[in-house]
Amino acid sequence: MDILPAIDLIGGKCVRLLQGDYSRQIDYSGDPVGVAREFERAGAKWLHVVDLDGAKEGRPCNLPTIRRILAETSLQVEVGGGLREAATIEELIDAGVQRCIVGTKALMDWEWFKQLVQRPKCANHVALGLDAKQGQLAVQGWIEQTPQTPVQVARMAAGLPVSAIIYTDISRDGMLKGPNIEATLAVAEASPIPVIASGGVTTIEDVRALCRLPLGGIIIGRAVYEKQLDLAEAVRIAASGGRP
Repeated sequence: MDILPAIDLIGGKCVRLLQGDYSRQIDYSGDPVGVAREFERAGAKWLHVVDLDGAKEGRPCNLPTIRRILAETSLQVEVGGGLREAATIEELIDAGVQRCIVGTKALMDWEWFKQLVQRPKCANHVALGLDAKQGQLAVQGWIEQTPQTPVQVARMAAGLPVSAIIYTDISRDGMLKGPNIEATLAVAEASPIPVIASGGVTTIEDVRALCRLPLGGIIIGRAVYEKQLDLAEAVRIAASGGRP
């Protein structure tokens, strides 16, 4: 299982939003590339990047920063936020992004998403982003909700060449209150596609608990920045399958 430390970008800076609320922003660093290097030194192999400006605007807004991270580290990078055009997604893949996360556009136009992931360049390089608020999926930078549930859409994705499902519980995101184990397990059991858990991971015990689920990875954000857990230890535990 992989640990994916997170870099959320607004205006080229590392930030966190509490429960996805743009009015509740915590600023951490003006040097995202330096932060990515620190994560790499701690043993991380993957990096989760969210272009929060892009998620709100519907188009990528922090591509220069993402390109620098790709150029100046050896991390495998997944990127989400405002990815709603096939050409943009293919451009990122060409630049070296390993996984492009598509959420809003997939939920609003499922036929488009099915065609996207079957394009030769995109197959197995696109992840499906499922962000849940009170059990329902949210779109447009988590501002609007849909009637769909994460389990319903995870089942719909089964059989498609999707590299991963990124499942985020918005109510836990950035709150340091622990992950939603029950909801995460339900999504993981709904599809054969590897699920990456996000939202609320705060302690090493949270990492151990998620390691007991059939997951492909764990995203950790605020807890790393605020020293609630040691990233190197989390990487080691995940690599050992949660064993002491």
